[in-house]
Amino acid sequence: MLEFSIDEETCIKCGECAEDCPASVIELGDGFPAIDPEKEENCIQCQHCLTVCPTASLSILGLSPEDSIPLKGNFPDPEKVETLMLGRRSTRRYKEEPVDPALVERMMDVVQNAPTGVNRRSTRLTLVEDKAAMDALRTATYEEIRKVVEAEALPPGLEFFGGMLKAWDKGKDIIYRGAPHFLVASAPTDNPSGPADTLIALSYFEILANSYGVGTVWDGYAKWALTVVAPKAAEILNIPEDHTIGYMMAFGMPAVKYYRTVQRPGGVVDRITV
Repeated sequence: MLEFSIDEETCIKCGECAEDCPASVIELGDGFPAIDPEKEENCIQCQHCLTVCPTASLSILGLSPEDSIPLKGNFPDPEKVETLMLGRRSTRRYKEEPVDPALVERMMDVVQNAPTGVNRRSTRLTLVEDKAAMDALRTATYEEIRKVVEAEALPPGLEFFGGMLKAWDKGKDIIYRGAPHFLVASAPTDNPSGPADTLIALSYFEILANSYGVGTVWDGYAKWALTVVAPKAAEILNIPEDHTIGYMMAFGMPAVKYYRTVQRPGGVVDRITV
């Protein structure tokens, strides 16, 4: 049951809920909005109808519109968003102290609202928040790499992991950059939009984290290490066997401060005309 209800005293029968429903499960007819019984199972629970109602007259899934955050006047200045996107840097130097747990929890709650294909919401966010767990992952990764190096079994093209191991033995963590936290996004292998969903989630996290002054880095070294070079180390993460890892991100409070944006050219924009 979708627990769909309409406050008939405030509903103005504008039809926006029916018009904006991606699955067309709402019908207006000559009366108030209602769910078409034959289409009810097609609802993807996106809550567009809840958010598009101008008079807060509609409830679905038992949710009250009064519990949602009003959007009018609450969006950030576009120029500041542009500066955030242009000024974001890949952080590779971190302070040892962890990010405030309450802030991490808040960010995770928000990021779980990142878009997913057909609103499947099957993206799994595996968070390494505890210092002991992070140290265990870090140590296990390098020790598994050591076994591969000693067996002279590094995959072609990834021989540079031997140099990373030497750096680790000298006290330098190149793979995780000494970050106190780590985030992995994965999705069920049978989800056709899973790979994209994971990248969207981490992109949302990156922008949100940087808005709070938390540094992030897309950790390709860790992804190679945990999925190709030394996958046994990834067992600590308890990623389900039926999941595919999209990407990984290290994060924490930065031990470096940047003062301005870069001035590099962007990528290729191919404009199609007829």
